[in-house]
Amino acid sequence: MLIVITGNGKGKTTSALGQALRAVGDGRKVLMVQFIKGPWKSGEDEAQKRLAPHFKIVKTGLGFVGILGDTLPIEHHAKAAQIGLEVARQEIQANDWNMLILDEVHNAIRLGLFGVKDVIKFLDELPKQMDVILTGRDARQEFIDRADIVSEVKEIKHVYHAGVKGRKGVEW
Repeated sequence: MLIVITGNGKGKTTSALGQALRAVGDGRKVLMVQFIKGPWKSGEDEAQKRLAPHFKIVKTGLGFVGILGDTLPIEHHAKAAQIGLEVARQEIQANDWNMLILDEVHNAIRLGLFGVKDVIKFLDELPKQMDVILTGRDARQEFIDRADIVSEVKEIKHVYHAGVKGRKGVEW
């Protein structure tokens, strides 16, 4: 099954993590590859230690791209994202994962870190029985058309706009 979680609201990764928790609770193994998040620690990093070996997160991202003080050349972000796809490919071939989450893959595409065709080719190579979740803003129509389930997370209100910074354990 292919699930797309997109939209401009908070909760896309959180929703995917909920699906992962449900799958692990049902005896399945879940791999999450994060394409943007990377250099900072978040609650899910600690949770994966408790859920191992049934849940694993691989962070290949170098952080936000082109915003919030990012000074890295786009080429560095692109290389990191491409490494993420390759790591996912190797993990799937080497291990018995039942679910794969490509976190913020839509953002990586929108930012030009890799192309739609790269991700579609990758998806086509996956075992047919694997459940896949794609998260991130601005999901391309190609993925929406291909998906079995599409959810849009819409921002109604967020404290960030009032100058409140994200809280550990809530936003990260």
